[in-house]
Amino acid sequence: MGADLTAEAVASAAAELADPERAADLARFFQARPGGYGEGDEFIGLKVPQQRAIARRFRGIAPDEVVRLLDSPVHEHRLIGLFLLRGEFERALNRRSGPDRDAARRWVEVYLDAVRRGRVNNWDLVDSSADPVLGEWCHHLGQLDPILEHAAHQDLWLRRVGIIATFAHLKHGDATALLAVAPLVRDDRRDLVQKAFGWMLREMGKRVDEQLLLDYLEANASQMGRTALTYALEHRSPQERAYYRSL
Repeated sequence: MGADLTAEAVASAAAELADPERAADLARFFQARPGGYGEGDEFIGLKVPQQRAIARRFRGIAPDEVVRLLDSPVHEHRLIGLFLLRGEFERALNRRSGPDRDAARRWVEVYLDAVRRGRVNNWDLVDSSADPVLGEWCHHLGQLDPILEHAAHQDLWLRRVGIIATFAHLKHGDATALLAVAPLVRDDRRDLVQKAFGWMLREMGKRVDEQLLLDYLEANASQMGRTALTYALEHRSPQERAYYRSL
């Protein structure tokens, strides 16, 4: 089976499920048009469950082969590569006999290199990987610097990686990472930053402490972008939404 654990074999498995009509729809949805945030991206038309199923078939793939997938111009190849990377990282970190930190670190390095090289370059790619890879790694180590470095970056996708990585901490009941990231991203009015930031604020209220969310909004709602505020208030009462929007 080892000989089959290659990027070419993964791509071949994906090609068997290709759907040109769906590919055209995905290209529109992810704004692959000139001037869109996904400009130039290529699609072959796979559904996300299909991509997850392919990733399960190639468990044990080597880092170099994942890099080759991440270097593909085909969006689905990169997402499958991220599913594979995430799976290998999680198995290294959560071994029954104890974490294999060296193996986990190698996978994190592969991930961060791909992020820096612009291979994790759409919101679904970021959202499926930043939290379970970078976020979990930083939580495991008790370090925030890598998250803050990404959140402080002006590049859209690096910044979104930094924001979404805080989700791992929120899932562990810890809002420290998000509150540290918040000043770095609050004033960024780009839509995909606003949505990510508001989403994480909402999750802070849901998963950590409702009062933390309300206190943050009391102090910052007047300076937040409309989109981020709308996302943060999604599950609040009409009266609360009206109040925070009036600040």
